[in-house]
Amino acid sequence: MESFNNLLLTMDGMLGSAPWFPWVLLGVGLFFTLYLGFPQIRYFGHALKVVRGKYDHSSAPGDTSHFQALSTALSGTVGTGNIGGVGLAIFLGGPAALFWMWVTAFLGMTTKFVEVTLSHKYRERTEDGTMAGGPMYYMEKRLNMKWLAVLFAIATVISSFGTGSLPQVNNIAQAMHDTFGLSKAVTGGVLAVLLGMVIIGGISRIAKVTSTIVPVMAVLYIIGALAVIFANLENIVPSFLSVFSDAFTGSAAAGGFLGASFAYAFNRGVNRGLFSNEAGQGSAPIAHAAARANEPVSEGMVSILEPFIDTIIICTLTGLVILSSGVWTEKHENLFQSADMKIVAGQYTDGNDEHVQELFGFLSNGDSKVEPFDGTIFVYNGSAISDEEFTVIHARSVAENVRYQVGEDLFTGNLEVRGGQLVNQNIEVWGDSLVHSVALTNRAFQRGLFGEYGSLIVTFGILLFAFSTAIAWSYYGDRSMTYLFGPRAVMPYRLVYVIAFFWAAIEDTTVIWNLSAVAIVVMTLPNLFGISVLHREMKSTVNKYWETEAYLSDAQKSEKAKMAAAAHKAE
Repeated sequence: MESFNNLLLTMDGMLGSAPWFPWVLLGVGLFFTLYLGFPQIRYFGHALKVVRGKYDHSSAPGDTSHFQALSTALSGTVGTGNIGGVGLAIFLGGPAALFWMWVTAFLGMTTKFVEVTLSHKYRERTEDGTMAGGPMYYMEKRLNMKWLAVLFAIATVISSFGTGSLPQVNNIAQAMHDTFGLSKAVTGGVLAVLLGMVIIGGISRIAKVTSTIVPVMAVLYIIGALAVIFANLENIVPSFLSVFSDAFTGSAAAGGFLGASFAYAFNRGVNRGLFSNEAGQGSAPIAHAAARANEPVSEGMVSILEPFIDTIIICTLTGLVILSSGVWTEKHENLFQSADMKIVAGQYTDGNDEHVQELFGFLSNGDSKVEPFDGTIFVYNGSAISDEEFTVIHARSVAENVRYQVGEDLFTGNLEVRGGQLVNQNIEVWGDSLVHSVALTNRAFQRGLFGEYGSLIVTFGILLFAFSTAIAWSYYGDRSMTYLFGPRAVMPYRLVYVIAFFWAAIEDTTVIWNLSAVAIVVMTLPNLFGISVLHREMKSTVNKYWETEAYLSDAQKSEKAKMAAAAHKAE
């Protein structure tokens, strides 16, 4: 598993974590924002009217309402990225990462408007009578690039596991284990059965379930977040100031946090922003393709709301909870994950500025004198008594109060270390270090008005958020399988999807997140290329929508015609 994780890190280094990727993602969003005249601002009010059904047409083709399509798409985006993803972004990039998540969301509102409109325009009805759409359809039917469409569809299937299934249940299982001590295998098994029962019913059942879950989970989470924010009200202004002041300089070291450069905060903020709202990834257009609408622009309008709700509202609340509570700089007792742990030669502390600088360089693959430790650690009754100098680094922080166990028993014996890693992977390492992802958000929610019960908000929030995300992504995957192999391939895909869902509940969290990071980018790049090529068609489609008054409902058109006839008669 360690070798696989290293492979994923290498791939991510060339893709999502590479310096060029955030500029490509933001560049496309900025181009369309300027080219279309800031549609995320000008059309926001109209989008609210569309989703409320003001312009609905009774005879429009499709399988779901505008609201159900929005709920399905939101259930695919509002998930672990809003709880664990924000915690991971701040853990890696500090407060500055939240600023770049906002920028990604603002520009992403336009990107999503474009990708949904174009995908809805070229959707089609499949053999089983349901609507199917997504970037692969405009790539084939408009760009005449069948090869690109196939590449995107394959990437979507992979990403349905890397984004939709694996990290979602992994975070649910971790939260249930931390809060109730429930076995991860039990959690995974129960949820896998429930998942299978929902997705077997197709888009109709998925839309009904998600349109119920999304509003409930949003209200529940917002109440919990506000309880923490009000309890730490004096820290809100400093938290906001740190987000903006660090945006272009990076975040300085604080407490156990070793600091983050501008480049690191920028990259992590954009990367986590994409994971959260998926603008540009091409996933949401698949859900919106099922909406009942004659005009593709009307459904594109609805999608503008997604990054706003997902990131500007929910992720901001999570970020303020974490920053105002102060837990992001504190060390907490936790079980060290091998993929997050490194043993280095020499003794280092985070109270020494020179040590902090060296350790940050080591962890960021920059200039550093720090070297991985090779040797033997002598352990007695769980504590290291070795004469050799070494430091345990976990979760990008200097670990303290480290103890070694085998199950519930304290370990006594020799531990071989090669390249900074324990040779015996059966040894559990516990201690105090920074925490990230869901664990960080979980601890932050305990600093509010509800006290320790605040963790229940996170637990049930992650349960609803992540489970609904897995439901939505199963639909994205089965539409891609339909495109690639026809409707007969859907059932085998659903079976594999459910099995993988169970498997991920007991796997290493860090490996799951790294797999997700690679899958997202592999899916995003073809879509960004496709919508960029069709920028002129997008503009003409939007102009036609307003010029022909296609946004009016049947009743409004009838009323307008009557008024015009009456005016003509009066003349």
